[in-house]
Amino acid sequence: FFSPPPPLPSQISLDRASVEGIHLQGGTMLGTSRGGADIPTIVKRLSVAAVDMVFVIGGNGGNAGAAAIQAECERQGVDCSVVGVPKSIDNDILLIDKCFGFDTAVEEAQRALLAAKVEASSAYRGVGVVRLMGRQSGFIAMQASMASGVVDVCLIPEVPFALGGRRGLASFVQRVLDERGHAVICVAEGAGQDVVGGGEHAADASGNPILADVGAWLKSELKKRVPGVDVKYIDPSYMIRATPTNAADRVLCKILAHNAVHAAFGGYTGITVGLVNTHYVYLPIPVIIQARGAGGGVWAARGGVPFSPLPPPLCRLRAGSTPVASSGTAYARRSASPTLWTTTGTTFDLGGKRGGRRERERRRCNTP
Repeated sequence: FFSPPPPLPSQISLDRASVEGIHLQGGTMLGTSRGGADIPTIVKRLSVAAVDMVFVIGGNGGNAGAAAIQAECERQGVDCSVVGVPKSIDNDILLIDKCFGFDTAVEEAQRALLAAKVEASSAYRGVGVVRLMGRQSGFIAMQASMASGVVDVCLIPEVPFALGGRRGLASFVQRVLDERGHAVICVAEGAGQDVVGGGEHAADASGNPILADVGAWLKSELKKRVPGVDVKYIDPSYMIRATPTNAADRVLCKILAHNAVHAAFGGYTGITVGLVNTHYVYLPIPVIIQARGAGGGVWAARGGVPFSPLPPPLCRLRAGSTPVASSGTAYARRSASPTLWTTTGTTFDLGGKRGGRRERERRRCNTP
């Protein structure tokens, strides 16, 4: 007889046995959610359970939730450090160089592009269309396209495009087919929403717009506008992020985790840890959630506009706390120690001395 599975526990004990080998698995053992969090109830449960350190892993929405938890802790007088760890598969968190898992997603995404190349080149006037994740930023699509080396057109949300006209997408595909006999198009899921949906879209629980299917639309339009075309449509969807991480992402994740723990033990709250201009730093959460990350030099010259953030507020210390040195042996060399950024442009090497060449270098890096 069928026995229904037991309900998920409200709390998971993260002892050594439960986390053994999870870095070699895909997905998350903690589960994920999108929007609808009851912040006062969360803080109340933290207080009842005497939890004094909270680590929030997520993107813009997750870090916004962390900021709300930290503010509610202050309002209720709950003494708890709230530290964020940036994790967005779209890699679109403001100022953060790279989120862990992004390299793995790009590696998997380019497999779909290489498959599209094979399918397109095997057909008469074949066009391979690959739709990749990227709701409001095209980092995955752009990086996978550059890595694969087989893409003729990469469409991203940051750069608008036209389908018709002499300089439109359909005309360009027509020219490529006439010259080479096949073409490959990579499109981020958020690209072309102004021409696909033709109006306002509904929003999900987090307030993000529910996107129209640009991949299916592009396949249909190419068949209408390009004579004799044979479109091969591939949508790997969540497959690119449901795979075990590669070595580089595992190392990045471990360093971010160590830095987050050191921040909490040092008494910091309302901050997130991240890699910025190749430096591991602590940033006030309001700084990174005020806008999406821009593509910078990758596509700025093609129409993207880099974002210049407002001056950040000071990072906060929990009551009675002072900056302390990182005690873990993971940062045996001082160059790996995290840096705290403030509004004045002054940096604080946690546990180290200010001044000298390293201090000047960090001040230069303080301008995004």
